[in-house]
Amino acid sequence: MLGPKYAFISACLKGEEPRTITSEHIGRMMAASDLEDALAAIRETGIGSYLEELPIKTFDDLDEHLWRYLAQRIRYVESFKFLPADVLKLSRAYVVKYDVVNIKAALQRVAGSEKAVMIPVGIISANGLLDELANAESVDDIIRLLIQCRLSDYVPALEQYKTESSAKSKLLAETRLDDEYYKGMLNVARGIKDGSVFAKALGLMIDLTNLQIACRAMIEGIGPDAADYVIAGGYRIAEKTIRELLPLKVGDMPERLEDSQYRDMAGEVSAAYEKTKSITAVDEIIDKHRFRMLREMLSPRILSPLVMAWYLTIKEIEVRNLRLVLKTIIDGGAVQEIENSLVT
Repeated sequence: MLGPKYAFISACLKGEEPRTITSEHIGRMMAASDLEDALAAIRETGIGSYLEELPIKTFDDLDEHLWRYLAQRIRYVESFKFLPADVLKLSRAYVVKYDVVNIKAALQRVAGSEKAVMIPVGIISANGLLDELANAESVDDIIRLLIQCRLSDYVPALEQYKTESSAKSKLLAETRLDDEYYKGMLNVARGIKDGSVFAKALGLMIDLTNLQIACRAMIEGIGPDAADYVIAGGYRIAEKTIRELLPLKVGDMPERLEDSQYRDMAGEVSAAYEKTKSITAVDEIIDKHRFRMLREMLSPRILSPLVMAWYLTIKEIEVRNLRLVLKTIIDGGAVQEIENSLVT
């Protein structure tokens, strides 16, 4: 029988949900005339009260504060004295996704980009080495930091790029980083309560990522050349199936997918792309379905480490939506134009 620790963490995290950004808040922000009014519209939420106390002059200021808010909430939960061990284990493994994003940004700098934009979340950030990663001059510099932060499992993904610094090898390195992240998360799933549910959720996320890769490859005309970038470990769509989709056109994809849910999703993507001719339609539709599927699987779980997975998901979506809305307001754009990009 589960002890009081699970009841405590479930009550704490579920108790925070009413103070997160909702579609109603987004609607009020979209009607705001300026940044000050937009922030006033979310004053009663947790993130709104956090931002209210901070000086914000530019979007870069705001962006850093939003990500630091996410890092703060993660630290807050992990600091609970009676936190169940598998909740902490899941949280620590989950946030490595931001280390992967930051490693990719560092690789971009090594490949010739002037500046690596870092997200202040994850193990490297917690070790105070994010600036050093941002200023890495070589793959060896990145590897040294990974070893220092006990992220050695990600080193092999960078080894080939070290000897073959082409655009293709960089993309392959990024795919292997993603592979390693999902492999680590699936290993965590095997050792926690409700791990089978979490493994299923991870497999579905891999499916959706692979569908994004396939759709983008079709639209960009690279087709089968994207086969090396497919991520292993999907739940309903085998790697072989994804590779068989790559030579097709987007409009041909729905009829080739056996799973009705994915077939309908592919149909939405095809229709949206046909209407807009914009590749962003792929991400917009798949992101919405990703959130819906996670909500259906994780939100009902209580007295389980999966309450942490759901909490992290909704906090990420909260930050994502605020970044889009507030940047549009700061830039003087029409907020209604990004409505389809918001996940609610």
